[in-house]
Amino acid sequence: MRYDLSILDLLPVTAGTTGAQAVQRSLDLARLAEELGFVRYWVAEHHGMPAVASAAPAVLLARIGALTQRIRIGSGGIMLPNHAPLRVAEAFRTLEALYPGRVDLGLGRAPGSDARASRALGAVSGERFGAMLTEMVGLADGTLQENHPHAGVVVMPDGVELPPIWILGSSGASAAAAGDAGMGYAFASHFSPAPAEPALRRYREAFRPSSRFPRPHAILGVSVVCAPTDEEAQRLAASGDLFALRLARGDLQPLPTPEEALAYEYSEGERALVAENRARHIIGTAGHVAARLETLAAETGADELMVVSNVTDHDARLRGYRLLVEALREGPAGSAGSTP
Repeated sequence: MRYDLSILDLLPVTAGTTGAQAVQRSLDLARLAEELGFVRYWVAEHHGMPAVASAAPAVLLARIGALTQRIRIGSGGIMLPNHAPLRVAEAFRTLEALYPGRVDLGLGRAPGSDARASRALGAVSGERFGAMLTEMVGLADGTLQENHPHAGVVVMPDGVELPPIWILGSSGASAAAAGDAGMGYAFASHFSPAPAEPALRRYREAFRPSSRFPRPHAILGVSVVCAPTDEEAQRLAASGDLFALRLARGDLQPLPTPEEALAYEYSEGERALVAENRARHIIGTAGHVAARLETLAAETGADELMVVSNVTDHDARLRGYRLLVEALREGPAGSAGSTP
């Protein structure tokens, strides 16, 4: 099985640090991603969450593009109902003008925030996602119908097209729409309990070739925690256990340290929730994680795996990505031909 390997960065804010530090650390990770040969580096969009600092993807991508030379950069994703379609088209045509051929526009319909933050953003219902996507593409391409209220609006800068568009999904509902539109598709297995294979199959079955995507391209988001030993990986992953429990309660405070998480006394019901959350992550040594990724790619037929690793220790996080790439390079010949 041949697949590409990329990174999704949620800009996690860890206990005892600030969102500003998380932003700076994302620059470290982006530079490392290019050094290691990852195909893409995407950043997410979240609002009003003290645990996540990725509130302004386009701004962050402008800086990451300046610090790198080859790696593709993009949004994973822009939550379109939070924005006027014209503003998204303008921002990403500007990025494409700055970094030609290196930008991806990943779009989602989820709010990426709580109700209060959504109101502060002036966000609209995700049910309008399809109409907003059509409007954004129509504005950028100049193909809006004459009776559309925004027909004739000029999207600047001109002389550049919108970057390739990827539709993000977590339940499979948007898979067929992405395929029918001739766009890329990314499925969020890193947090979704829904199986990925049916969604990726629906995407391919519905796919119609387009100028940007002559062939279907499906990305699978995967959460990993990789360390030199299984014991260390399990320790680092403990942060995610307590964070998942807090998140289920609406508690959005920063990612706890492993020490704090290991000291927490879980009830039987809480342990069940933790076990359910753990099933969505690949945790262990680099060899174990690499083998699981190989299996996952083969089972789902994903063209690309996009890994996300949320651990509190910044150095350990960077080390985990290095170890993973080394393990993939040392794997059986041809097992991951397009990986770094």
